[in-house]
Amino acid sequence: MKVAVVGCGGVSTMHFRALSEIPETEIIAVADIKPERADSAAKEYGAKAYYDFDELLKNEKPDSIHICTPHYLHTDMAVKALEAGINVLIEKPCSVSFDEIDKLHSAQEHSQKQVGICFQNRYNSSVCRAKEFIAGGSLGALKSIRAFVTWSRDEGYYSDDWHGTADKECGGVLINQAIHTVDLIQYLGGKCKKVTAHVSNDHLKGIIEVEDNASVLMELEGCKTAMLYATTAYAENSEVFIELSFENGKLRLEGDTLYSIDAHGNINKMQDKAEAVSHGKSYWGTGHSALINDYYDCIKNNKNFEINAFEGSEAAKIVLAAYESSKSGESIRL
Repeated sequence: MKVAVVGCGGVSTMHFRALSEIPETEIIAVADIKPERADSAAKEYGAKAYYDFDELLKNEKPDSIHICTPHYLHTDMAVKALEAGINVLIEKPCSVSFDEIDKLHSAQEHSQKQVGICFQNRYNSSVCRAKEFIAGGSLGALKSIRAFVTWSRDEGYYSDDWHGTADKECGGVLINQAIHTVDLIQYLGGKCKKVTAHVSNDHLKGIIEVEDNASVLMELEGCKTAMLYATTAYAENSEVFIELSFENGKLRLEGDTLYSIDAHGNINKMQDKAEAVSHGKSYWGTGHSALINDYYDCIKNNKNFEINAFEGSEAAKIVLAAYESSKSGESIRL
């Protein structure tokens, strides 16, 4: 299966390495507007380098394209690829506006090609085990969720030409770092119906144009509530913390470890840290290889990839609603 990767920056590393582990895939082309990055990736993976995405589409016919570019380019590039009859795997967020989400939905429907959104944390062992446990129903009905993303991003992280910008990153900690946790909240707890949020730039004022702190209250289906606190102003990159409260106990996810807590407060470790291969930083989650393998298995066997344009845009909708809520001071219904 012939593959192209567009955007050869930091996050592309996980894609390149995961692809190199799949015997059926061949990286035939890479693209980046910075020639040195495209040339370096092309040399390492035996591909042809392009410095323009449209030129790649004009000259190559890959079976699939991985889109690892800055946020504001994701939807337009994905739609162009789909219109050319190419499957696409898009780094999060899939879109940065509600109009873009509609555009991506339409492109997937009309193309009948596979669309994947890279929410790799759904493949973490702790999340898979929690999903099974919730389905079993032994703790009773889910009542609420609380989640914390406490990471560190200093001035150096924003020294490139797009991180921290309103027009290219299109947001900060919510749309970049915490969107994975937003996705897990609605994946484990049910679809989000209403959002009330506050975002602020408290850590790097004058350095970035976007938020580094956010609090988001979500009303999930079935009148469940979820509360997310996210920051990039912490002193270190801690594992993501998610706790689900049920009628008869709790589940707590800390990175790849899952705990159950009974009604008396007794804690039981249910899932140790997995030995999964992590091609990136451990606190990002270890699911990139599993997601990419699943995506190509779906293409190969003509199965629908679960995190498609529709399912994968749910987290983006919540984030966009959170920005609207913070700006207006009102709750936003989805």
